[in-house]
Amino acid sequence: MNSSLNAARRRWELDEARTDVVDVLVVGLGATGAGVALDAASRGLSVAAVDAHDLAFGTSRWSSKLIHGGLRYLASGQVGVAWESAVERDALLRFIAPHLVAAHPYLLPLTPDVPRTQAAALMAGYRLGDALRAASGTPRRLLPGPSRVAAGRALALAPSLRADGLRGALLSWDGRVVDDARLVVALARTAAAHGARILTRCRALALGGDGARVRDELTGEEFDIRARAVINATGVWAGELTPSVALRPSRGTHLVLRPGALGALRAGLHVPIPGERARFALVLPQADGRVYAGLTDEPLDGPVPDVPEAPESDVAFLLDVVGTALDRPLRRADVAGAFAGLRPLVDGRVGAADAASGPAGGRSADLSRRHAVLRSPDGVVTVVGGKLTTYRRMAEDAVDAACPHARASRTARLPLVGAGPVRPGTPGRLARRYGSEAWAVRDLMREDPALAEPVALGITRAELVWAVRHEGALDAADLLDRRTRIGLVAEDRAAALPAAEAALAYS
Repeated sequence: MNSSLNAARRRWELDEARTDVVDVLVVGLGATGAGVALDAASRGLSVAAVDAHDLAFGTSRWSSKLIHGGLRYLASGQVGVAWESAVERDALLRFIAPHLVAAHPYLLPLTPDVPRTQAAALMAGYRLGDALRAASGTPRRLLPGPSRVAAGRALALAPSLRADGLRGALLSWDGRVVDDARLVVALARTAAAHGARILTRCRALALGGDGARVRDELTGEEFDIRARAVINATGVWAGELTPSVALRPSRGTHLVLRPGALGALRAGLHVPIPGERARFALVLPQADGRVYAGLTDEPLDGPVPDVPEAPESDVAFLLDVVGTALDRPLRRADVAGAFAGLRPLVDGRVGAADAASGPAGGRSADLSRRHAVLRSPDGVVTVVGGKLTTYRRMAEDAVDAACPHARASRTARLPLVGAGPVRPGTPGRLARRYGSEAWAVRDLMREDPALAEPVALGITRAELVWAVRHEGALDAADLLDRRTRIGLVAEDRAAALPAAEAALAYS
């Protein structure tokens, strides 16, 4: 089958889902759920995957965009999690999505606030992380090793750093994804190419071991999807469908800084959080000129919202922390927008063999990022915890648990759509977003020159049309908030909204 997702395909696959019995029903289409759909479909299993909203609607689009080797987990003694992260990073860099995932440099400025003993310990940690890189098979050409650079070199890479007292910086490299939501779209489309039915705007109302009661959110119609195995991959919302699952949601806030707020930033920054041994604020420049700064780690109390708010207290905290390394403090006016995501951390009281360690009453920042695969009494398999980097391993483990007699997983070396060779002369921005499919996006512009018109941040009308025809976008919010990230800044979103609405007519 082809990989294109669109409104017409959704309609006829929804009709099929009403009558067929599938091998696996997946609930949730974030990175893990889309990864489960791909893992199961690529093993030859029939799959239906549903989500109440859109692809990457929840946690997956609010990540730090890191595909990292688990250095922080080494610092806290979680060697197994660090190793798993390094192995999965290697798979993404080399085989699965080399067009979307690449190495990026990060500076840790050695300011007077970083004692020499701490700097030595951090460099030792970087070298341990580099040893994991080598052991996982990632070649140095894809992921350079760490080094210490002089103050002049650090200022050349990050001119906004405070020069007074700067002893240089530690330079490290790690993976990053150009856009986490685009990774999820690629996963879902690859699953569709293997026969999975990808059904967005389809809310699971109740789960059982033999299927689910669902509602088409576009029509209000309710019906049953029958399945031989059911996997709950709804992340932080998993307990709403499987009450036996205990989670401790954690809120992570990022700022979206205006272009130029940190000068010509050529590397990311790791800024130590005062009073913390191994926690850092992350500053990550984007190709569109914006800069993301994060990340908080605060427990969430009360009901879990569909779209969490970034409170002003988080904004002020991040501005203060990042500002400790800069030659001028960041101002609230430098913030063009903010976003918050919720991590589905496993409660230490779960008791599963691979659930989180640590006391249930501790800080969310101290909980393990290890994932857990849990089976409820009615047979529903739930996969929770983990992080973006390890989505594939989480998916493999979930399918193994739900379908123990299925053939072995193939996804460690299975390329996603767009991972093939890129035609010479393809513009770099398109190549980074679409890989080998960039030529098809360019063809839309050649067929209709009006589609070459930029909408915002260099994104063209052709890319919006491509998302409607091939990436499953059903409305303007899908286009602005997930297929692109125009919607992170309110004024950009308002300016691009007419073009997004016009693109829907190209379905």
